[in-house]
Amino acid sequence: MTTRHPGTAPHRLREPAADDPREVGGYRVVARLGAGGMGRVYLAYTPGGRPVALKVVRPELAGDPEFRRRFAQEVASAQRIHGLYTAQVVDSGTDDPLPWLATTYVPGPSLQQAVHTYGPLPVRTVLLLVAGIAEALQEIHRAGVVHRDLKPANVLIAADGPRVIDFGIARAADAGALTGAGLRVGTPAFMAPEQALGRPAGPATDVFALGALAAYVAGGVPPFGAGPDSAALYRVVHEEADLGGVPAELQPLLWHCLAKDPAHRPTTAQVIEAVRSHPAVGGELRFTDDWLPHQVTTELRRHADLPVPPDGAPATATATATAFDAAHTVAAPRVPRPSGQAPAGAAPHPPAAQDPQPRGRRRAPASGRGRGRTVAVAGAALLLGAAGAFALLDPYFEGGEDADAAAPAAGYTAVHTGTELTSPDESYEFDVKAGRVVPQETASWYVGRSATEFYVPESSDAYVMPAGRQGLADCLKGIESQPVTALPFTALHAGRAFCVRAQDGRDVGIVSVLTASPGEGSVKVSVDYYRRDG
Repeated sequence: MTTRHPGTAPHRLREPAADDPREVGGYRVVARLGAGGMGRVYLAYTPGGRPVALKVVRPELAGDPEFRRRFAQEVASAQRIHGLYTAQVVDSGTDDPLPWLATTYVPGPSLQQAVHTYGPLPVRTVLLLVAGIAEALQEIHRAGVVHRDLKPANVLIAADGPRVIDFGIARAADAGALTGAGLRVGTPAFMAPEQALGRPAGPATDVFALGALAAYVAGGVPPFGAGPDSAALYRVVHEEADLGGVPAELQPLLWHCLAKDPAHRPTTAQVIEAVRSHPAVGGELRFTDDWLPHQVTTELRRHADLPVPPDGAPATATATATAFDAAHTVAAPRVPRPSGQAPAGAAPHPPAAQDPQPRGRRRAPASGRGRGRTVAVAGAALLLGAAGAFALLDPYFEGGEDADAAAPAAGYTAVHTGTELTSPDESYEFDVKAGRVVPQETASWYVGRSATEFYVPESSDAYVMPAGRQGLADCLKGIESQPVTALPFTALHAGRAFCVRAQDGRDVGIVSVLTASPGEGSVKVSVDYYRRDG
């Protein structure tokens, strides 16, 4: 383990801000994991030196009596859940001026982070995950609780299996202070039809979400597609899932889970038995040393590096703790924009009339080093252990994704949206403002492509958007909290999107990848262009 000065957060954690508490309920705050519409999340330590994830509710919600009543009720429900594949609520202060709760801490990434970084997981890994999550749901349902927001960001990976988090307090989100703000419970891309229609949720609702989650983990994209929330909700209710990228040996089980009628879905016990009888697991559900791909196992070891508590007590994270992680970050160089001219015989397109932008290109220095900026690779899904599914898309407590990111972005006007463009080869780039394909060096603000990656002007910032999150508000929030310096095709397969913002903040483009693979072939995207008002 790397030695750190007491109280110093590692690179994936944030130092506490000036207005953050240094102690809550006797727990010593060491790092800030994130903030959202519901409140703030901290890495803290017990007096004996054990790490916990500490969640503190926002003052405006703390002043709502109905919210406080429901919050206390659902915390009590969550404390009754003790499954081996669930997170544990270890303490709470529901009567404090600012209500809070503490959960144990697991050093591991979420499924969303793992798939985002390493791609779809192997069939055997997916099956073992499904069985472990189904067992977690059994315990949750046995306590009379419905998760309501099961999704890849709410399942953490530990060495001995998955850990389901964010259960138990979903009904608190129905309190007036939240619904009055226009926020809904759940994530459209993983919602069951009955939930999308506002009907009562039951255990079968979570089974549907398990099927959608498994399809994402096995195929790399949500089974009901990405895009606007309204489109995802429509497809969940009216269209069948797209399992084209899911291995054939997994599809029968997933189709069963994704039945539109809750009565036609399997129970969690039937899901576990179906996994046990699957040839890929050989009749045994065991999380052996090789159940995860090697690169994910390596990632688990990296997540165990925690800051030292202020008094110097050892900072250890055991396999029984619950994972709570800020954006995992790695250094990456700037992407060079290749030079080149239009192909022979191609007439250059004149640039559209645009506001002047610096024409500096994104180039790596001769040494190959970039500007040293840190890349937030996997999206900051701060994973709330047993704290409840509070927000549309990501929980209110999730780091880097707050309530503002789920709301419409004020102050911007859509100039054009859904503009499909195809670059035939590396000598053509995408003119974001004009919504057309032009030869290199002719657009003042652009997205270019090489044989292996996209690139943007040196003066612009970029952000890779999590699957299912392609809104302007999400883009603006992500650029502020998780800017990236590389846009490789390997991280931007079909269905994924990234966004780019001009240095002065006036222009924003969201680029949805339709086709892009390493090589010399064409690249097809869909572009939305927004301009700031005034």
